Amino acid sequence: MEEATVTTPIVPETPVVETVEKKAFTPDNRGGDRGRRSNRRPQRRDARVKPEFDQKIVSLRRVTRVMGGGRRFSFSVALVAGNRKGMVGVGQGKASDTPLAIEKAFRDAKKHMIMINTTKDMSIPHEIEAKHAASWVQMRPAPGKGILAGSSVRTVIELAGLKNIGAKLLSRSKNSANNAYVAIKALKKLEGTKIREYKV
Repeated sequence: MEEATVTTPIVPETPVVETVEKKAFTPDNRGGDRGRRSNRRPQRRDARVKPEFDQKIVSLRRVTRVMGGGRRFSFSVALVAGNRKGMVGVGQGKASDTPLAIEKAFRDAKKHMIMINTTKDMSIPHEIEAKHAASWVQMRPAPGKGILAGSSVRTVIELAGLKNIGAKLLSRSKNSANNAYVAIKALKKLEGTKIREYKV
């Protein structure tokens, strides 16, 4: 008798594939020193120093001069500067570019600072009135009503740090610079107000 031969099919071996876990790209698994450095918070170089005086532009104009060769343009700036503690000033500056004009106006405002004679609650002791060019203003104490004023007169009062005060422009002038100057002129009339000159 012949022996029966049994043939078993050859199954090819399945290759073993190693699965690699994908890690999220975070500063901790970068490797090397870079990972350690990134955990630190960046240090602030210098904390910003708050300026002594706050400033606000009340008028910015482009003015033209006609010369033999044509027109020449420059910028005229009027601004109010104050420390909100009773000191305030108005200045004007003119230059060929705006930042330089603002810097000049700020220096001028610092030169003509006034120290206002205020009451304990940062108001004015009595009614005052002043006129400058075509601007005419009237100021009076307004207990418990905050600041009742408009135009650049309000800017002068806010940067001076005054509270509970009412101001009314009795003129029809829309000139912001003159309205700021008339507010300063009125505050100068308070008894005890000092003119402080800063060396610039």
